Amino acid sequence: MEQVLRGQNKRLCSNDVPRRSPRKRTKMEEHESMKEEEDAFEGFPYPIPWQKLEAEGLDCDYALLFTKEEADNLFRQLEEEVVYSTGEESKVQIFGKVYDIPRKQATYGNAGLTYTYSGVKRLACPWTPTLEYIRNAVTDATGQSFNFVLINRYKDGRDHMGEHRDDEKELDPSCPIASVSLGAARDFIFRHRDARGKQSSRQIDPVKLELAHGSLLLMNPPTNTYWYHSLPVRKKVLSPRINLTFRRILVDIKKTIKKENNSKDPG
Repeated sequence: MEQVLRGQNKRLCSNDVPRRSPRKRTKMEEHESMKEEEDAFEGFPYPIPWQKLEAEGLDCDYALLFTKEEADNLFRQLEEEVVYSTGEESKVQIFGKVYDIPRKQATYGNAGLTYTYSGVKRLACPWTPTLEYIRNAVTDATGQSFNFVLINRYKDGRDHMGEHRDDEKELDPSCPIASVSLGAARDFIFRHRDARGKQSSRQIDPVKLELAHGSLLLMNPPTNTYWYHSLPVRKKVLSPRINLTFRRILVDIKKTIKKENNSKDPG
């Protein structure tokens, strides 16, 4: 497997193979290389140094969106504004069993939007000023619009997220999922669906990325079709982290699902 990081002209390979000293490129080759670099990022309206992360079926873009000072301020503001779920909304259903979520969660977005996953339906709270600011910054950087955000707060490295894919039918399949990280840096692991568990059918190396304070990870299609992702336990991490995953929920599909459910109601 090979990881490709564009934006800093770096290519990371899984095999550490000795290489010959590179020959000096001609002006024509340098021009073509610069043109390829520009083409790779022409879809982004905001000039941040994006890095491209690629593997089979995996397409992600990564960048530092906020300076440390701005990220520090945003973290503090979110600590004051965000109200996290309690009671039944703080639990998740896995294979028919209900478990406490090993982190705090909250959902915000446009009026009336709901998001259902792992047997739990969550209603979006109204956007706060800080969430609107972060959402607008993500939109400015990516050119994509989002109407919903799922917030996860990890008190330390013991709080974690298990392997899953963000592939619910109510999500716009053409829109990337934008993940903003604030607080402690944490490892983020991608694992291909064909290489999971003892019964895996293929040998595909996982992809690891450390999500830094103030960073933005863009998971482009078809990443969530083929790759699971997780935030594993890291006991040495003692500081909290807030992660915001901005999504675009298809409103028309939500209405269709509701209409179908009403038609099935015997009453």
